[in-house]
Amino acid sequence: MPIDLDAALSAPWLAARLAVDPVALDIRRRSGELFAVRPSGSPDWLYPSWQFDEEWRLRPQVQRVLVEARDAQMRQAELEQLLQRRVGLAGRRTLLALLVEGDDAAVVSAIKAERERRP
Repeated sequence: MPIDLDAALSAPWLAARLAVDPVALDIRRRSGELFAVRPSGSPDWLYPSWQFDEEWRLRPQVQRVLVEARDAQMRQAELEQLLQRRVGLAGRRTLLALLVEGDDAAVVSAIKAERERRP
């Protein structure tokens, strides 16, 4: 199940909204400071709107997850896969759903568990 991009923002639009150069936005994405998804076959990165608050600041929960993923040296594709994991044995909710709701604890725990499994 891919990440829902219905409310995703294009890089040029987001750069204009944040009043930053598109190159600076791309640098933030590559350094793990922003979450973005590149749809299959597309050259463009899309930035899900759920990571921002009403004032277009990165939500603290998302920031904690991105810092943890960066510290774990998790690639963007690995983080995307992790966020799509189901919660619980018979759960229909994903880690992403928890994060969107503001609960980052399970996501941070999952990232830490992934880090411990690595050689």
